[in-house]
Amino acid sequence: MGISVIDDGRPLFQQIAELVENSIIDGSLPEDGQAPSTNELAAFHRINPATAAKGLGQLVTEGILYKKRGIGMFVTPGARDALRFRRREHFARQYIEPLVAEADKLGMTIPELKTMLDQWEETR
Repeated sequence: MGISVIDDGRPLFQQIAELVENSIIDGSLPEDGQAPSTNELAAFHRINPATAAKGLGQLVTEGILYKKRGIGMFVTPGARDALRFRRREHFARQYIEPLVAEADKLGMTIPELKTMLDQWEETR
């Protein structure tokens, strides 16, 4: 988790939770793998341990991490797929819905939008 916490206006504990989620999604933190401890996260990101604990606690509440008493927190089997599904749903709401709404305002059809995306992909 070499990405630093950035102050983007969201609470730090949410940013910590997202950093851990990103590590699960990209596979650098495998399912059943041990998550960084509260103290490791706090030291690395120079934040209060209570803030790091709140971020990890959120992931436990969501079923992404589970606790092994006296050992630490681990990635729940199936967490990667669950996170990808959740992020795709969020992606659709945040990007696709407004994109389609704007295309509608411009009188564009979905096939025209798909063609535009295909053309954009070819130029990347």
